[in-house]
Amino acid sequence: MGLPKYPTPLGKFQVQYKDIDHYSKQFNGPMPYSVFFTTTGVAFHQGSLKVKSHGCVHLSHAAAVTFYNSLHPGDVVEVVP
Repeated sequence: MGLPKYPTPLGKFQVQYKDIDHYSKQFNGPMPYSVFFTTTGVAFHQGSLKVKSHGCVHLSHAAAVTFYNSLHPGDVVEVVP
């Protein structure tokens, strides 16, 4: 989940788009297996489970692959604390 300065939005959202090898220019970092669920660039993606994000939801590699393969634009997702 996100740092205090970059809280992860909670609630129900629609998947906007996916990018298997996205790179964040804003935060200068890779976001593999991204499933974007806001129009402001917040996504589920592979990332450290020990480090807080800039608002995204970090997932293990296996979970990120599952999310990426299972979710499609228009699907409804719910982010809870």
